[in-house]
Amino acid sequence: MDAIQQHMIDSYRAAQHGELPPPLPGRHDWAVVRDVRDRRRFDAVVAGLPARRRWRTALRGLFTHGHGHGHGHGPTPPDGPAPPDSSTPPGGSGPSGV
Repeated sequence: MDAIQQHMIDSYRAAQHGELPPPLPGRHDWAVVRDVRDRRRFDAVVAGLPARRRWRTALRGLFTHGHGHGHGHGPTPPDGPAPPDSSTPPGGSGPSGV
């Protein structure tokens, strides 16, 4: 039985008892989403975390943190001299070796 069929049965029973019919399925979905968001913000504040964090920021941090991918936020290069460039042959500055 899906939600519409259950709603029809509940509406019929309410009419038999002289009561108001129940709300349509999905009528309060956005209110539930807002309540969940507010609860998560409240829990974040209680835990000492930022209350507002955009989904995109959260996902970027989840997928790029510690993996070296992303928007220039990868690991810092090690200290010391840079490794030699493999495009130049050893002992020379160009293809002739001079």
